[in-house]
Amino acid sequence: MSAQLRPLTATSFKRLTIKIGSALLVDDETGQLRKEWLASLAADIAGLKVNGIEVLIVSSGAISLGRRILKLTAQSLSLDQSQAAASVGQIALSQAYRDALSAHDVVTGQILVTPNITEQRRHFLNARTTINTLLGLGAVPIINENDSVATSEIRYGDNDRLSARVATMIEADGLILFSDVDGLYTAPPHLDPSAKHLPIIEKITPDIEAMAGGAASHLSRGGMVTKIEAAKMAVNAGTAMVICKGHAMNPLTCLFEGAKHSYFVPSHTPRAARKNWIMASIPTGRVFIDHGALKALNSGRSLLPIGVTKVDGQFQRGDAVAIFDPLNGEVARGLASFDAGDAQKIVGRRSQEIVDILGPVSRTELVHRDNLVLTGVELEVHAK
Repeated sequence: MSAQLRPLTATSFKRLTIKIGSALLVDDETGQLRKEWLASLAADIAGLKVNGIEVLIVSSGAISLGRRILKLTAQSLSLDQSQAAASVGQIALSQAYRDALSAHDVVTGQILVTPNITEQRRHFLNARTTINTLLGLGAVPIINENDSVATSEIRYGDNDRLSARVATMIEADGLILFSDVDGLYTAPPHLDPSAKHLPIIEKITPDIEAMAGGAASHLSRGGMVTKIEAAKMAVNAGTAMVICKGHAMNPLTCLFEGAKHSYFVPSHTPRAARKNWIMASIPTGRVFIDHGALKALNSGRSLLPIGVTKVDGQFQRGDAVAIFDPLNGEVARGLASFDAGDAQKIVGRRSQEIVDILGPVSRTELVHRDNLVLTGVELEVHAK
């Protein structure tokens, strides 16, 4: 049995990011914090730290706690109400983690993030330094999206992908998504009783999204689709990812004692830190290419305008764009050398024509190979 397929244990990871969903922290019926469950998680984390394992938590739950405190009973909240609930709930959430972990003499630190923290290089480096310093001092950083100021247009939208971005940012070797599902199935199990559980996913392609279902609870925003997106980010950066059910007491202990889960095998050739950051960036545009350009990218070359068939989106020079092959599968992400307006003008053009169209330019590649990361790989799964 290869090393990455060995059973998970409490010492499988040296630096671990744990994502906690709202439905685990907050009782769906009462809106109350599940204090006993959180206490059991804190005990698990304290046990890991005794073994020298660094732990970081990406937690949902601020809006869920805040809406109860503010007595907002509607199932669907307006943006203003969600931001107000988050503002109140972030305090309650931070206090809950502090109280639970301080019982084991574990210090916590809170970090609220917005998309620019992992999308802009300077903010990315500052956030990474802060988190690494906290970990080095023995603290457990508690990270959440800053829902009190984020809008629907700029927010991550779920903590699955946020946790993957954070895990890759700090080069964690493990990411555990605790949720209300016990892993990936060949089809949504609540719709298809014959669906098979997939304990090991060695490689990922966009085809796997066909197996994904929607969010299971109104308290959570993410479904299986966002978990697969998180897995793409994680494994390509060399971080193993686990999806498992977290409702039971001592969920980490349960996992390491054999609870059902899906394990996404990390890449053996993780990307350098800059390319990890590019891969984790949220694309603001889409670029479609022909077969010749696809071949060039697979050969390690830059993306030239002559191989581009269409450009969508409103992006600026330096923004991240997703690159799609002739079958509309995402094959790469990169930083655009031109803004969207200029990119539209040079679609399908040869390099020598670009100067005539745009005037003097510093480079003629639409995406330079140094600013490009390939994402398309084949999927292999093993079903029970």
